[in-house]
Amino acid sequence: MKTEKTACILCSRNCGLTVEVEDGKFGRIRGDDDHPVSKGYICQKAARLTHYQQHDDRLQFPLQRQADGSFKRVSWDEALDDIAARLLAIRDQHGGHAFASVGGGGQGNHLAGAYSGQLRVAMKSRYIYSALAQEKTGDFWLNGRFFGSQTCHTTEDVEHADYVLFIGTNPFQAHGIPNARDVLREIRKDPARTMVVIDPRRSETAKVADIHLQLKPGTDAFLMSAMLAIIVREGLHDRDFLTQHCDGFEAVEEMLLTIPVADYAERCDVPLTDIERVARGFATAESACVRIDLGLQHTLHTTLNGYLEKLLYLLTGNFGKRGGNNLHTFLMPILGDTDERKGKFTRTRYHQMFPISGLFPPNILPDEILQSGEDRIRAVFVDSANPIVSYSDTAAYERAFAQLELLVVVDVAMTETARMAHYVLPAASQFEKWEATGFNLEFPENAFHLRHPLFAPLGEALPEPEIYTRLLEKMGAIPRRFPVLSRIARHEPVISGHWGYMLTLGAALSRRKAWMAFAPSILYRTLGPTLRVDGVVGNAAAAALLLPLAIQYAQKHERAMRRAGYSGPSKLLGPALFKAILKQREGVVLSRHEYGEVWSLLKHADRRIRLEIPEMLAEWQALATEAVSGSDYPFVLMAGERRSYNANQIYRDPAWRKIDPHGAMRMHPDDAAALSLAEGAAAICESDTGRINVVIEHDDAVRRGTVTLPHGYGMRYRGSAPIGPELNRLTRSDHCDPLTRTPYHKHVPVRVLANQH
Repeated sequence: MKTEKTACILCSRNCGLTVEVEDGKFGRIRGDDDHPVSKGYICQKAARLTHYQQHDDRLQFPLQRQADGSFKRVSWDEALDDIAARLLAIRDQHGGHAFASVGGGGQGNHLAGAYSGQLRVAMKSRYIYSALAQEKTGDFWLNGRFFGSQTCHTTEDVEHADYVLFIGTNPFQAHGIPNARDVLREIRKDPARTMVVIDPRRSETAKVADIHLQLKPGTDAFLMSAMLAIIVREGLHDRDFLTQHCDGFEAVEEMLLTIPVADYAERCDVPLTDIERVARGFATAESACVRIDLGLQHTLHTTLNGYLEKLLYLLTGNFGKRGGNNLHTFLMPILGDTDERKGKFTRTRYHQMFPISGLFPPNILPDEILQSGEDRIRAVFVDSANPIVSYSDTAAYERAFAQLELLVVVDVAMTETARMAHYVLPAASQFEKWEATGFNLEFPENAFHLRHPLFAPLGEALPEPEIYTRLLEKMGAIPRRFPVLSRIARHEPVISGHWGYMLTLGAALSRRKAWMAFAPSILYRTLGPTLRVDGVVGNAAAAALLLPLAIQYAQKHERAMRRAGYSGPSKLLGPALFKAILKQREGVVLSRHEYGEVWSLLKHADRRIRLEIPEMLAEWQALATEAVSGSDYPFVLMAGERRSYNANQIYRDPAWRKIDPHGAMRMHPDDAAALSLAEGAAAICESDTGRINVVIEHDDAVRRGTVTLPHGYGMRYRGSAPIGPELNRLTRSDHCDPLTRTPYHKHVPVRVLANQH
């Protein structure tokens, strides 16, 4: 039995792990004390990763769908030859807008995303739909307005804050911050620090908080407006900070002076005295930060909520400081800047939706397939995603995907989406290949963890870099060989730090600019086979693309890298970082910034923050006259609750769950009694889109009039009937934010009925 270092792949934290492996299986799984961020921290979900690596839905061979719906095993050449020919025919006949990709790098599977993106270039398409666009594009759009680019992304210094405001997030279960439960305990036991939770449910985090504001679902904008109005009217805003760093405060102040604070408190059903207490505490704390998540981003007024949340820490001067909210650096740039004001970006044919950070929202994709006529999307590549189950309106996706001329799924498992595909291509699991996450989002210290493979790929499964590179070669997008680059990569002295290779690559790409977009595969084919790790040559090829990223990072952040311990000539800092990334199995610290360096990360030329955003001010003003709509559906479903034994859909085998096998619907006991629904009763949950069967669980932490269901269920393991709730049978594609199209998954009107059968 060997002991290896790796990382968890279940959430954005990617905590370091020490694992025992034997005969292709996991043994004991523990936190890695040497990991530079998690430092031994682990939650109960990571301990059951064997259920991801080994289960009966794992794919081993390429499969082709037959006319009767069954699948036939084919060779890689057969599959890729036919896929390449069909893709080229669709592109040449209908244009690039006929192709879209979905996913392209799942949780902690981001090296793969760099390779899959090349296929869109070959297809002359800009359409990528992803979970990130279903969750975070409102935040990205706002960052572009506030800070000058959608690539500017904020993080929160919870570990050092005196006052922490959690809105629509439950880090005790969902994590999202480093070593969440340890940090929460530290805040709780320190009488000088305050933790506040704003959530309709008395979550696990709310139970350990100093203050819990249990607001009515969907009224976050009213509550934050009241807080901001109190802060400004009482003169608690940071005038010096606003003068020195911000433009547009006057428009915000004018708006805040019109807020009917008492009325807004009544609308969100929170005592005004409690709102005042939190507003004053946050504004007067030595340091304060705000942490949000999908509870705020998937409810009514999605983008406006993000605007108000950012105003909370900006108006109080809690930005660019220890214990506040800050920008951070990226090694792997997972975001682009596609500000619709700055240029002519490709829009979708039917909805005319613009990209945000280069991404399109998944809930519009069915319409783009079904409603766009001759300009419709005809071919879709799905990679590390399961839209049939995880995106809004399952029925719409089923109808749309059934109409495609070509649907290809690249995944480790036979998912519900894969069952509809024309081709299913088996990918190596995240522990069978070199992989990493782009979610290294820390400040002032940032880290990166490259995971080494622990097992050989199952059957004929291949890592995504190999799959996409082979496909691009068959499509004629890149040559099969690059003799000069390969020769230099093989023979260049180690002491040069690969600079000879990089200069030659740069010259080749300047001569053949069409190759620029295919640099990941070119690096993979040429430099990759020469990389030596632990005395082994060639198996780290997928990581070759990190070399130019490391060089670029060193050029941008040299001083911060030197503070982290990197030394030597400036030219060799990037290669030194690349070498450290390859070698250190527990991950590396990239850089140590100073808080004042946040201002250099702003992209506005004057390094000032823009507070006045006309689209947000208009929606904000409309809040005052917003009517409470009646409904035939008396409950609000908050879908996607994080629990102890649910996770992203990479856990398919239901045997991994120690508790909650049904993904029960949690309901306040009083509501359940009114409907004569006993604990464990079978019931039906119905929206205006569909209905599903549920099992009732009484829970007085749930606010009256609301119900909750977890994500990560509804899968057909081994071809079974759906196990647990199929949430997106209840959601509607157009129930979403009007600007960013982010779905309102935390505010789904439903009714609950006893199941008579």
